[in-house]
This record gives sequence, C-alpha cells and structure tokens, in this order.
Amino acid sequence: MKTLIISLKIFLFFTILTGVAYPLFVTGIVQVVFHTKANGSMILKDDKAIGSELIGQQFDSAIYFTSRPSAVLYNPLPSGGSNYGLTSSKLKNLVSGRRQNFVDGNGLDSLADIPSEMLFASASGLDPHISPRAAFLQINRIAGARKFTEKQTRELRILVRTLEEGPQFLCLGEPRINVLLLNLETDKIR
Repeated sequence: MKTLIISLKIFLFFTILTGVAYPLFVTGIVQVVFHTKANGSMILKDDKAIGSELIGQQFDSAIYFTSRPSAVLYNPLPSGGSNYGLTSSKLKNLVSGRRQNFVDGNGLDSLADIPSEMLFASASGLDPHISPRAAFLQINRIAGARKFTEKQTRELRILVRTLEEGPQFLCLGEPRINVLLLNLETDKIR
C-alpha cells in the first residue's frame, strides 16, 4: 500500500508540474517576449481585427491583389490541401481554370508564364504570401480598377518592392509578399 501512495504522489507531482506549472510558465514567457505572435499576429484596423499575417484571405475585388488559391477556402480549422495527385484530372482542370482566370483577370497574354503559387493551392491552404512576380502581374489590373494615375501606379510598383520579404533566415524559401499587408498599404495610395 505504501508503494501505491508513493506512486500516486509522484504521479500527482508530475501531473501538476508538466500539466499546469510548465504550460503556465511557457505561456507567460511567450506573452511577454512574443506578445503579437503568441496572439495570432492579428492585424487591427480601427481597433477591429481584420485578419492575421499568418493566414491567407480571399480577395475577390478587382481593386485588390489576389491571394494564392486555397483548397479549404482559407478556413484554418480543416487546414489542408486537396490531396489531388499529379495524374488527377480534377487537379488538371483546377489548374487550367485558375490559369485562365488569372490570365483573363489581369489582361495577360495567354502564353504568359504564371507563377505556380497562383495555380496550385498550398499544402495548408492558408499561405498568406505570393511571389513578387505574381504581385507585379496584377499591378495593371489593380491600377486600372482603381483608376490610378501614372504616378500612383509607380507608387504601387515601389510599394510591392518595399513589402517584399526575403527568404526566411536568409536561406529558406523564396522572396515573398504578404497579400493582406500589401492590400492594406495599397488602400493608402491616394
């Protein structure tokens, strides 16, 4: 019986240590050191959350840059890809349709080289970034829809370059642009 009581005390001690104390300690440190990231990197406008820097959103209006397609309609709960294989006719039809929509929507030549992130959904379906090339291909559409002057269009081109993020840790990935941040800054061009 003595062994059972000692075992229960050890079990209770480690349950409190690893199940309560450690999580509270780590949460406290993260809230102090990485407060914004710990709370979802939320972007506020007029004290209202309009999105997160970490989760892509759908932008349907011609006045905004288009995000990467999402197999889960940008819903973070069932995050994931379509799981269509390269031989899937559904994937082929999706990519073909996305290509045609991108070409038609941006007034491009049908032989234009479209960046792959505008054709294929990411593995999570939540990627908030596009490549600088994908952003530049959309500038003429956005400038036309917003009735920008030549000066404003130049500002938009400079803005795209300004918001370009390099590879993570200088070596992981490709240069990218956060679409939500880009669209918010585009709204400020007057």
